[in-house]
Amino acid sequence: MKRICGFFIIFLFSFNFLFAKERLSLQPIIVKKEKSNLRFLREDLKFHSLFEVLDILPIDLQSRALKGDIQTDFSLRGSNFSSVLILLDGLRINDPQTAHHNSDLPITKEDLQIIEIIPATNSSSFGLDAIGGAINFITKKPKEKALVLESSYGSFKTKSGIFSFSQKIKDFGLRVSSEVIESDGFQYDTDFKKYTTTFYSSLDIPDGEFNLNLGYQEKAFGAYDFYTPGLDYPSFEWTKTYLLNTHFILNKEAFLIKPNFLWRRHFDKFMLDKTQRRSKYLNHHYTDIYLPCLYLQKETEFFGRLGLGLEYGKEDIHSTNLGKHKRHHKSIFLDNFKALSPKFFLDLSFRIDDYDKFIYTGSLNFKYKFSDKNAFCFGLSKNVRIPSFTELYYNDPVNQGNAFLSEEKAINYEIGYHYKKEALSSGVVFFFREEKDMIDWVSVISVPPGKWQVKNIGEAKVKGVENYFKLKINEYLTLDSCYTYVDKDLDEKGFIYKYGPNYSKHLFNATLIFNLIFGIQSINLTYKKKPAQKDWFLLNTNFSYKLNKNTQLFLKITNLLNVKYEEIKGIMQPKRWIEAGLRFSW
Repeated sequence: MKRICGFFIIFLFSFNFLFAKERLSLQPIIVKKEKSNLRFLREDLKFHSLFEVLDILPIDLQSRALKGDIQTDFSLRGSNFSSVLILLDGLRINDPQTAHHNSDLPITKEDLQIIEIIPATNSSSFGLDAIGGAINFITKKPKEKALVLESSYGSFKTKSGIFSFSQKIKDFGLRVSSEVIESDGFQYDTDFKKYTTTFYSSLDIPDGEFNLNLGYQEKAFGAYDFYTPGLDYPSFEWTKTYLLNTHFILNKEAFLIKPNFLWRRHFDKFMLDKTQRRSKYLNHHYTDIYLPCLYLQKETEFFGRLGLGLEYGKEDIHSTNLGKHKRHHKSIFLDNFKALSPKFFLDLSFRIDDYDKFIYTGSLNFKYKFSDKNAFCFGLSKNVRIPSFTELYYNDPVNQGNAFLSEEKAINYEIGYHYKKEALSSGVVFFFREEKDMIDWVSVISVPPGKWQVKNIGEAKVKGVENYFKLKINEYLTLDSCYTYVDKDLDEKGFIYKYGPNYSKHLFNATLIFNLIFGIQSINLTYKKKPAQKDWFLLNTNFSYKLNKNTQLFLKITNLLNVKYEEIKGIMQPKRWIEAGLRFSW
């Protein structure tokens, strides 16, 4: 009955597009796959939050809270959540403590211009950890004077607000943004608060530019069984993130110079049981990432586009549980893009990282264009992941780290075909991955459940297919969809895996965009099926109504059909969630 009601609502919304006359616009976030065999570009879709964008892509988002950006793990093509490389403006910012903090991004939706989804076969030059691929968040430059105010209220006493001001005076631009969101949570110990503020400045200089990005974010949230599914621990967590990111770009006479520097500090306080006044397991951690790097690129007639990168990275942790540790690396990488003919293109990369031992990664990609409408692609890469500090040193009543872990290795292959014609773009990619020395938390099957212990557990073979389809039916209606199928063969060795089977075997997203006479209506359908879990179907809708030139009213309904589901087994997700708000822009 619920599904019938849901599809009846879709019919009512869909009917209105026939009467559409004018468009409504919000600030766009462009979503694409750069240097990729599978490419997404959405300039026509407008979103009210960062995680609305990610939720309609072929990313397996494994959220633990009402709002995805409170804490979410990322998985690409059946990878472990630690095996996705997170980039900010092309620089690696994976949290060295644990990948559970990779979604602690001190940026607001007003700061984002592009999100790139980069498959593993194109990601080796960016650094380690891209076993499944990489996600690159690219900030936008302030180009004009603009002011944005937005406020909303929703289910579970969820309140949010955002402020953003941009200005461009001759060659200098700046933007200041601030965002606040809080909620009582959809059940016990799922309440949260989040605050984010950013400052971005840019200076245009002859033949180049200089950019400075500062960010701060703090979160406080109930973490019921976040890391101990099914054990009923009413946990609580506090995090703070500081960011400094600088970019200098000089491009003259086909010669590019890019020195960059990134610093990220992350504080984490975790209480395993918040009902105890003085919990024995109240852990304090803070980590630092320092990443200075230099990239040089030259356009040549014979060799094509040649690039050379030099990088030095340092990671520190100070923890009441994990102790004090640091590691650093020195890296050099080369890349080359060459048009062998008007139809045949070659893309190469090779990287060496020195983490007290040499780690080699690289990729080879071919592209053959049959015409301007269709192309054939092939990719091959070697990728490596290093263990996090938590995997190496953490210890509590239910988890035990392992200081003797070795790095995880993978060989990725993919082959694809792509077609693009005016209002239609589509493609299909077949991929295969061989993983060795996989890192996961495991428990022994033959004895009563005890501690989760992290180990290098042998091998896995992953194969699958990824497909996308986008059709602009007319100026009022657009269909955008993607589907990923993954078959992962794990070497079980008598273990129960904590994270290994937590991937989507089937992941399907379809989004309909209606430009109605009174606004924009988007409807998103998501289907997921994970191994050893019941599948689920989610229906989300987002409606924006233009009150006047500067004012918009919006209504969002997540999980319209009130489906019960668990992204991570043992951690229930919220049922229907409704949010309404106003957006003012000048």
